[in-house]
Amino acid sequence: MSTLQRIALLLIIIGAINWGLIGFFQFDLVAALFGGQDAAVARIIYGLVGISGLIALSLLFKPSEEVETEPEKRYS
Repeated sequence: MSTLQRIALLLIIIGAINWGLIGFFQFDLVAALFGGQDAAVARIIYGLVGISGLIALSLLFKPSEEVETEPEKRYS
C-alpha cells in the first residue's frame, strides 16, 4: 500500500468516525473543532475526505497480493 493510499485510508477513517457521531449523536466533530460546517478549514477537511474515498476505490479493485511463504522446514 502506497503512502498516498495510507493517508487516504486515515482520512476515510476520520470521516467514518465523524459520520458515526452525526448518525448516533447528531454531533459533527469536524464542524465543532473548526468553527462550523461553513468554515473554510472544515470544508477543506470534508473535501479531502471525499477525495480520499475516490482514491480508496483503487484499493477495492486491486488484486490481493499473494503472500509468499517459505517451504516448511523439517528438523531431524
